[in-house]
Amino acid sequence: MQVSVETTSGLERRITVGVPAEQVDSEVNKRLRDAAKKVRINGFRVGKVPMKVVKQRFGAGIRQEVLGEVINRTYFEALKKEDINPAGMPSIDTTKDQEGEDLEYIATIEVYPEVDLPDFSSFSVTKPVATVEDSDVEKMVENLRDQQASWEEADRAAQDGDQVIIDFRGTKGGEEFQGGSAEERPLVLGSSSMIPGFEEGIVGMKAGDERTLELTFPEDYHSEELKGAAVEFHVKVHKVNEKKQPELDDEFFAKYGVEEGGLDKFKEEVRSNMERELKNAQKSLVKNQALDELYKAKEVDLPKALIANEIDSMRQQMMQQFGGAAKNMDMKSLLPDSMFEEQAKKRVALGLLVGEIIKKESIRPDEEKVKEAIEQVAATYHEPEAVVQYYSSNREAKANIEAMVLEDQVVEHIVAKAKVEEEQTNYDELMQRLRGQQ
Repeated sequence: MQVSVETTSGLERRITVGVPAEQVDSEVNKRLRDAAKKVRINGFRVGKVPMKVVKQRFGAGIRQEVLGEVINRTYFEALKKEDINPAGMPSIDTTKDQEGEDLEYIATIEVYPEVDLPDFSSFSVTKPVATVEDSDVEKMVENLRDQQASWEEADRAAQDGDQVIIDFRGTKGGEEFQGGSAEERPLVLGSSSMIPGFEEGIVGMKAGDERTLELTFPEDYHSEELKGAAVEFHVKVHKVNEKKQPELDDEFFAKYGVEEGGLDKFKEEVRSNMERELKNAQKSLVKNQALDELYKAKEVDLPKALIANEIDSMRQQMMQQFGGAAKNMDMKSLLPDSMFEEQAKKRVALGLLVGEIIKKESIRPDEEKVKEAIEQVAATYHEPEAVVQYYSSNREAKANIEAMVLEDQVVEHIVAKAKVEEEQTNYDELMQRLRGQQ
């Protein structure tokens, strides 16, 4: 087998492979002889079909089958011989394919780039520091009560936090506009789900009251027709509902997995969950900064094949949100490559950089950290022991945890060499900052 490699541009390589004719022809002839023993052709007994007839009928198909196998085998042999690490599948072009002549084909591929790592000591990372205070726990308990709250009709004027059932009709210059009217629409006052002034204008109204609100749409409103427009909304209130929170009793605690211990045990569980969330948020914020610094510090040549694969993966993830409806949509048009390209490039670049750090520093998943990560995941379930057992017995699931831990260890390696400055904050601010990055 003859192999030559040409660099055409950047990461692209053109591999020309020559395979002796005998390797192809002998295998084709062998399969033709085997076929001759089994084929049924009118006018001939089984096993008595002349080779010339077998070749005329089946020769082309058998040769293509053999060529595919030979090219596949010799392609990988060529990669090994030339020590080439391909990024993605090759484009194969057969240039010589005649019986009795050597086979020649060209495989065009991209290779992985050489990756130089930056000096991590030049990185700057801010580490947010916060603790879960008693007031944070009390606020979270109230939030949980709100989630389980019900609405009960109130015979009084509406106030902030109430739910009202309303009809409204919006007009601009005396004419109704699209999307400006509804009947028996539930609305929580103070939720900021309507334009400024709308919810405030309903405060003080009772069931049966009607009122006209003179309002102005924001200048940055999504509809060109309504940006900055002066409008009127005629509102009628059908019902005023007030929120009724559940009592902090055993029935409420049981909904969150606390079967005994009362309020103290419930608050203890809430605090434990919040501290776990806080720890994960701190780690995520530091990780995001470290990876951003890594991405900005070093430009990497990116194989087009890897970017294309990442775009497809991101598109598939988004398509899952459409559910069964995606089957009837042209997702390539609805979600074009350009929508994902920049993020895909960043992911590919970081993957190459992180991979180089793992290779250069010989980083392996720390078994204790893998165990701790599994236990953290399990702690969020009602039966944590079963979850731990699942990860212990499922190799693929455990490998996903190991990959996550390995990336965390790379971040720890970077942060250990970077300039780190601590910043005091609080639980709410830190969690809000994390949501802003997601």
